[in-house]
Amino acid sequence: MAEKRDYYEVLGLQKGASADDIKGAYRKAALKWHPDRWVSGTDAEKKTAEEKFKEASEAYSVLSDPDKKAKYDQFGFAGVDGAGAQDWSQGFGNLNDILNNLFGGAFGGFGGFGGFGDFGFGGGQQGPRQQRGRDIRTRVKVTLEEIANGCEKEVTIERNRPCPDCGGRGARNASDVKTCPTCKGKGTIQTMTNTLFGRAINTSVCPHCNGTGTVVTNPCGRCKGTGLVRVKETVKVRIPAGVEDGMQLSLRGEGHAAPQGGVNGDLLVIVEEQPHTQLKRDGANLFYTRVISVADAMLGCEIQVPGLDGPLPLKLDAGTQSGTVQRLRGKGLPSVNGYGLSSRGDLYVKILVWIPRKLGRAEREAIEKMRDSVRPDPNRDDRALFEKESQYF
Repeated sequence: MAEKRDYYEVLGLQKGASADDIKGAYRKAALKWHPDRWVSGTDAEKKTAEEKFKEASEAYSVLSDPDKKAKYDQFGFAGVDGAGAQDWSQGFGNLNDILNNLFGGAFGGFGGFGGFGDFGFGGGQQGPRQQRGRDIRTRVKVTLEEIANGCEKEVTIERNRPCPDCGGRGARNASDVKTCPTCKGKGTIQTMTNTLFGRAINTSVCPHCNGTGTVVTNPCGRCKGTGLVRVKETVKVRIPAGVEDGMQLSLRGEGHAAPQGGVNGDLLVIVEEQPHTQLKRDGANLFYTRVISVADAMLGCEIQVPGLDGPLPLKLDAGTQSGTVQRLRGKGLPSVNGYGLSSRGDLYVKILVWIPRKLGRAEREAIEKMRDSVRPDPNRDDRALFEKESQYF
């Protein structure tokens, strides 16, 4: 498929879905898209079913695992690093076996999936619907030094919160919240339709109360019956060490509040990495280029390399060639999913030798005296370096 979709979107779920919700959503997707059910379809339909089934199975493999789900909720796809990928070399497996393994032995073949209600003709949501607040997206700027050790940032956002005058009810008094006369408090209405397989019951959200099961007869003057007011608040965000530019952090429940005491949305914080004045980043590794004089290259010297925790001394041997790269192990950035020193990247220092374009009389005379005594005579390491550098020309 062209672009990877959010795992919750694939299964038709909201963040915060329970384990049972995740199982139920995957069961529905497996029933609909398993290739065994499309053996009589066209080639295009078979291909679509195969892709949809793989997509749903990958989403379920992550969201059904508490550890993977927690990482995905916080870091998105970067947090699971392909952990949802599956090996399909042995086929897709028998659909009935898949469902029996997931939900127990209550299925007994294609004929025993609990009736056509399982295929969307009946059942459905029972009882009032719990609403969910909208997510909020914001950005936070961090430096490489902050990324190296992790940090805490404050972000100021505007979000909906329960109205303090009515306690979020939307009504002046508790008695002003009445049971919806259309759905009788269930939040859903049912209609009967005739199908090729007989009568089927369709369940839909009540249009009168929007699924809440209640209506407000005397709205609160401050929130106009919504139960919510807009406020500006400051939220502390913990930035884990090793995050990368564009990575999204999820703060559960810190988004907009939902009406009628529903579930809060999430605060989605997008990391914006600030460029470093001297260091370049590639994943967990850092890169630094240093220019030295001919004399320092010939005689050797010690230089100071900028590090994220302070300057680092680096000794250069006599005869250092331009293009030499020195590696400082463990002086890069930590991996956002790693642990310990072994998970840190390295700092690579590239040495460039500066050749002056103009010389004074004394310098020129000194160099002239050295011309015959200093001729190219590269050793094995030098030849390897020159060969490597020549590949870029």
